[in-house]
Amino acid sequence: MFVSVSSAPLEETTTAEVSRTDPENPETLEELKSDERPLLEGDMLQPEDRNAVSRVWPTLEIPYEISPELAGRRDELLAAMAMVSKHTCVSFHQRGAERDHLLFTKGKGCASYVGFIGGPQQVFVGPRCTVGNVVHEILHALGFYHEHTRTDRGGYVTIVLQNVLPGKERNFKQRDGQTFGLPYDLQSILHYGRSFFSSNGLPTIIAKEDVEDMGQRVRLTETDVQRVRRLYKCDALRPPSKGRAGKDGGRRLHPCPHYISQHTEAVTPVLPVLPVL
Repeated sequence: MFVSVSSAPLEETTTAEVSRTDPENPETLEELKSDERPLLEGDMLQPEDRNAVSRVWPTLEIPYEISPELAGRRDELLAAMAMVSKHTCVSFHQRGAERDHLLFTKGKGCASYVGFIGGPQQVFVGPRCTVGNVVHEILHALGFYHEHTRTDRGGYVTIVLQNVLPGKERNFKQRDGQTFGLPYDLQSILHYGRSFFSSNGLPTIIAKEDVEDMGQRVRLTETDVQRVRRLYKCDALRPPSKGRAGKDGGRRLHPCPHYISQHTEAVTPVLPVLPVL
């Protein structure tokens, strides 16, 4: 998982392609079933301003809105935001009058723009998207690309292009980007699983070491957490000195890592055991 800037046009996808790929993977469904939105890579949407993906959010307190058709999944969405907030300084609160916000919208699969683009920024949530899938998309929205596209991946994985759906090879293209000096993480919540975009059910990614949960969508790893903290400079934040709260009364500078926004609706979800995708 790393920060980068890149773009690519959407290529047409046929019904036959959908039937040949993994039907249980909601992060590939948005590309495979939709011709309405241009995607960079699988579940990553391409903004009209192609330079937008270089931007981090200008605030650590990110407003969100949940569209009415997802009202029944509110607890899952709140659980996903809480998972991101728990060990970072990024928090989420229900939108008031803010123009810039995350807008959780019903989709065919799971998809998100990469980085801050301004205005109502859609995060698409399909019927099969789990809490972990939504966390994956929130990290895209915060500015992160897929881990398997790092330029140092050669020491950790082998990409088997002959097993990739024709026309979907771009989903495995290496990208230059900021890794923050952190090691390659096969277990990152932003790493593809072994058969993503497979044309024949055989692996498209093979790990060079024994790892059981490559492509897991259950938890943030320590490197996932550290990348968010480093991009958003969480360690630069300090709790206000006693007796010197400042203009904001100390309400906006929160000690990391365990702050969850006071504006977020009270929810302490018990996360379900999620399938590994």
